[in-house]
Amino acid sequence: MSAKEQTGKGVKSFIIANPLYDTVFKRLMENRRIARFFLSTILEQQITDLTVLPQEFTYKYKSNAERESEKLPYSILRMDFTATVQTEDGAQKRILIEVQKSWDRDDVMRFRKYLGEQYAKRDAADGGGAMLPITTIYILGTNLAEIESPCVKVGRTYTDMRNMETIHAKSKFMELLTHDSYVIQAGRITDMRYTTNLDKLLSIFEQAYFVRNDSGAVKEYRHHPDDENMELITSVLYEMVADPKERKRLEDEEEAMRILDIVYFSKIRDRESIIGKKEMIIEEQAKALGEKDKILEEQAGQIAELKRLLQGKQVE
Repeated sequence: MSAKEQTGKGVKSFIIANPLYDTVFKRLMENRRIARFFLSTILEQQITDLTVLPQEFTYKYKSNAERESEKLPYSILRMDFTATVQTEDGAQKRILIEVQKSWDRDDVMRFRKYLGEQYAKRDAADGGGAMLPITTIYILGTNLAEIESPCVKVGRTYTDMRNMETIHAKSKFMELLTHDSYVIQAGRITDMRYTTNLDKLLSIFEQAYFVRNDSGAVKEYRHHPDDENMELITSVLYEMVADPKERKRLEDEEEAMRILDIVYFSKIRDRESIIGKKEMIIEEQAKALGEKDKILEEQAGQIAELKRLLQGKQVE
């Protein structure tokens, strides 16, 4: 048993930092080998070359944020990579990979704004002369109500609309104006199987088994890394918990997330609750009106029948 492992209820486990936190995820993705494993696993493509572009780490924390809730900056970590991937036919293709991570599922406008900026980027490896196709990966801290899968690929195909047949040829024009997307919902990841590379990668994002009074920053990892990539990832996550300086940074972000929950996410939950109640009232009112309309319709039918009977008697 390694130094980082501990035994609990007959299962070997150890403590790791939660990679859903910006501080932790940024540390992971700065490791080229981990980044290549992460991206190739999600994209299901072999990455033969990877370049980390300048990163934007937007997380900021104000100690007086509780008194200035409207000025509290919202955190979203964005990281960019240019990669050479090997396609199914053996060809080499360079793409721009954008990874965005957010706690808020409703932060669509920030995603779209940043994506628009990415379309203007050029490939530095080619002297800035080539536009690259974009692939996006979104890691969400909250769940999408309509989608239960923890990892979803939003793909694209070319379809001939005359006969609805799939077109297998690729157009550079179309490739540059459309993109594939991948969405990971951390809250949907459960204590799942540990078989494929995707299973193993998702396991570190599982939002369960928190320690220290249900802290979200530190968690117990209950799988045994069985390959070099997962051993490296979990070692980095363990070291971040063991290192006092890294632990302090993690705790600072955890405190900031607590404040964000108080001044921002709680407002969203309250608003959604109010909207839900209003929708329920409207639905009940519509149902009542529908029943009233049905009664009026029945009464109108009865009156019409009565008039018909009276007219019949007058004829007699």
